[in-house]
Amino acid sequence: MSEQVPVQAFVVGIDRGAVEARRVRVRDGLRRGAWVTGGIGAVGIGVAVYALVAFQGSGMWPFMLLLIASMAPLVASAVLALRLVQERERWFATNELQPVAMRMSPKALELACEGGSYAVLLPWESVRGFQQVKIFGQYVLELRLQRGVGATTAGVRGLDQPAVRVVVKPHPLLRPTGMFPVNALDQPVHLIDQALQHFSGGKTAILK
Repeated sequence: MSEQVPVQAFVVGIDRGAVEARRVRVRDGLRRGAWVTGGIGAVGIGVAVYALVAFQGSGMWPFMLLLIASMAPLVASAVLALRLVQERERWFATNELQPVAMRMSPKALELACEGGSYAVLLPWESVRGFQQVKIFGQYVLELRLQRGVGATTAGVRGLDQPAVRVVVKPHPLLRPTGMFPVNALDQPVHLIDQALQHFSGGKTAILK
């Protein structure tokens, strides 16, 4: 591990301005996506209902019911996305942004999730690592947990917070928005990777 990384703890700070700019980008992206998705679903359902009424007795009703069934998840995902936006905005309004994104120690990984009331604490055996992905035009670090790890796992704290659930394990119809924007972190990704591997004994890393 690099000599730049402290032996007892490694702290990754966060740039407030970069985080706030990304919040706006994510909010606008979620809203646009929700309205487009919901609109497509609504139009499909409307066409199917019209066809059921206008062409009664034509034998088309099984196909129209199938169209309605296929469009319903689109509308549901749009509603969920808009609710997610509202929930995030409420949390942002009532919770101060933490100056520290993550803290690593020999015992655990501590994460300050946006909107969370308190830090998420994860023993190293519960974490696979982070994956760097591009979401809403920005690279972010997405948390990857070991299979079966949840809020009730021994040693885990904070995963049951609403703000954490929408980031770490969102609804199946929605994709996560990422935990930390890379450009908001005061440490480069390669150094974070080294620290993860060092403190976890090689169990955790930036996943490829």
